[in-house]
Amino acid sequence: MTREELVSEETKMKSQKITTAVFIGFLIGIAVWSATHKGAFLTFLLLFFAFWIGKRSAQNIKSLQEEISRREEAG
Repeated sequence: MTREELVSEETKMKSQKITTAVFIGFLIGIAVWSATHKGAFLTFLLLFFAFWIGKRSAQNIKSLQEEISRREEAG
């Protein structure tokens, strides 16, 4: 990918942060509801899934920013 395409992808990923946060909040809300209704397994499953989505999203943005900075240093 060219530098411009990387910057465009970074912008797109940053704009998706709100959507990801809303989805994670939704999962956490269901997990809390499940915990109050004695659904321990579902609670832990949903919390793990929410954590995994957030971690993956942050890693993708970080790796893209590292690639952009590496290309700026090289070029």
